[in-house]
Amino acid sequence: MKKLNVLDWVALVLVIVGGLNWALVGLFYFDLVSWLFVQTLNLLIVARIVYVLVGVAALYLIYTASKMAK
Repeated sequence: MKKLNVLDWVALVLVIVGGLNWALVGLFYFDLVSWLFVQTLNLLIVARIVYVLVGVAALYLIYTASKMAK
């Protein structure tokens, strides 16, 4: 089994954070990323960057999983 490199770990953490954020949205209508970066710090661009990074991390993990399946 291949060891995880730094990029793998970063992608995994980002996808976990994104998944937990969606769980909070689904259960409590509470968007943690938006609350942290927009309502608290007024940094809409940072929240958007976090959302994009989570999406890119998910795509990377899909690619990595497809490579491992072969």
